Amino acid sequence: MRQLAHTPYDGSHQPFRIGLKPLDLKNWIEVDDRLDAFLAEKQRLEALYPGRTFMAEADTGAAQAEVLKLLAEHLVTHFPAVYSRSGEAIVVNGRPVRLDSGEPGLKIASKLVQEDLVVLRRNDEGWRLVAGSVAFPSSWSLTEKFGRRLEEIHAPVPGFGAGTRNAAIISRVFDSLQTQLPVWRMNWSVYSDSELFHDNRLAEHLKKRDFEAGIFLRVEYQTLRRLPESGDILFTIRIHVDPFSMLEQHPERQRICENFIGMLQSLDKDQLAYKGLAGQKDMLVARLRALSGRQISGKAVS
Repeated sequence: MRQLAHTPYDGSHQPFRIGLKPLDLKNWIEVDDRLDAFLAEKQRLEALYPGRTFMAEADTGAAQAEVLKLLAEHLVTHFPAVYSRSGEAIVVNGRPVRLDSGEPGLKIASKLVQEDLVVLRRNDEGWRLVAGSVAFPSSWSLTEKFGRRLEEIHAPVPGFGAGTRNAAIISRVFDSLQTQLPVWRMNWSVYSDSELFHDNRLAEHLKKRDFEAGIFLRVEYQTLRRLPESGDILFTIRIHVDPFSMLEQHPERQRICENFIGMLQSLDKDQLAYKGLAGQKDMLVARLRALSGRQISGKAVS
């Protein structure tokens, strides 16, 4: 039975904090048994929403090629059971992906991994989003964020807009990020469905007015890595979506639920609104309390 890959809502990753940690490159990319399904969904979404899952400025070709090269080498080295090299192709679970297809490098790279891929570049105004292959946004739109500075990208996030301390810290982190010292962080949210593509914040908040359709825990495993040749920064986002019910079988479910409750209760009204939980916190806390104390096969979980 599949288990939860990450539980950042257990108190280990506080929301609305930067929370960067050193990244061991062996953990850079995550590959699991849903690889083929994720790649097929990327292909479906690209056809369904042309122009909304990939965007790139004209002068980013070299950086995109750099991303593709790094990924191809990494995948073949670290996941030989899944990836192999065959001439100018990477074979993914028996399916070849041509590296010389003529498509933009970032678009080719996106056909190899479950992650979304974003390239950021610095100019005199700061760090900007200059290329992205984003099939699985968590209530944000690539078309709205494309070309914008970090301060503008983070403007909707409480405490992270232009002029805030957090915005200044993020800018310094990007400026000082070293090629040999990549970093990672995690984020979490709660949704009413298991869909991967959510690029409309208003629509998602309306859907989350109640959770009658279901409750799903959405986790983002994010990494930042400075590209050695271009000096640009690659931001990867790996999405995990699991039904709330998977917490029931977790061996540390009581601890996770109790810490999850504590985090929800610590959020202020603006933070709850940003996560779409302004009217649902009490219900979610009640569900977590019930789950924490529920018995299975006559034995209480400790």
